[in-house]
Amino acid sequence: MTQEELLNRVRKIEIKARGLSRNIFAGEYHSQFKGRGMAFSEVREYQPGDDVRSIDWNVTARLNKPYIKVFEEEREMTVMLLVDVSGSRNFGTLSETKRDRMAEVAATLAFSTIANNDKVGVIFFSDHIEKYIPAKKGKSHVLHIIRELLSFEPESAGTDINGALQYFANAQKRRCTAFLISDCMDETFTRETDSLRIGMLPVAIAAHKHDLNVVQIYDRRDAEMPDVGLLKVKDAETGERLWVDTAMEQVRNDYARAWQRQQSLLENLFIRTGVNSISIRTDEDYVKALMRLFR
Repeated sequence: MTQEELLNRVRKIEIKARGLSRNIFAGEYHSQFKGRGMAFSEVREYQPGDDVRSIDWNVTARLNKPYIKVFEEEREMTVMLLVDVSGSRNFGTLSETKRDRMAEVAATLAFSTIANNDKVGVIFFSDHIEKYIPAKKGKSHVLHIIRELLSFEPESAGTDINGALQYFANAQKRRCTAFLISDCMDETFTRETDSLRIGMLPVAIAAHKHDLNVVQIYDRRDAEMPDVGLLKVKDAETGERLWVDTAMEQVRNDYARAWQRQQSLLENLFIRTGVNSISIRTDEDYVKALMRLFR
């Protein structure tokens, strides 16, 4: 991609994303995410009607009368975008690749953030952390993020979502709102875990510390295989190539069932860890999906 082509694409995404964030998402973003971070202010004596869940048991035991913790709403919020830049994001069979759709969704979220005078930062990850852009305010900062979303080329093609979430949870000390933008094609991430160990998963830890939301971007051919006869396919992350006879109904059915099982594992994981999530297909309008997430 030439510099001129990059600038044209940045401008195109800027116009669309700013329009959506200003005209559609600004109010929804503000009501759903603004001020959800709470900072400790003080303790005071318990009064009838106070929420018993706010009782500070240490102070209560020391003074022999009930005291509660008082929190105040943080005036400024930080939004972090965790963007998957592994090899599978370059896949797409219709008008857009997953990479293109990820860039648009991330740009829309970024513009919604600065429209509310909040800070936004980005973590690019593959099977390791590829790049960290600290959270800042301002249009120029968001345009820099969009340029990176479109042009950044990772060192590795693999995926490690758990590693990215672990890095994020450790690096971001203050509570923030985070959006994990990925196709979620990572078997380690969705590996079945018993109830006793679910709280130890990186996604559970990150969701406990922060307001974590997952935006899954996928292509229709991730979910179903067309009947086009003998087809040579390549794994975008490992480079493995093989021939597949798509004319065989059993092959197509097995492929579809594998996708459905993966989606079921994802859904179960997010429910058990309290993570909000949406799935967006590359050939579908993402506006309605983001509206569902915001609401």
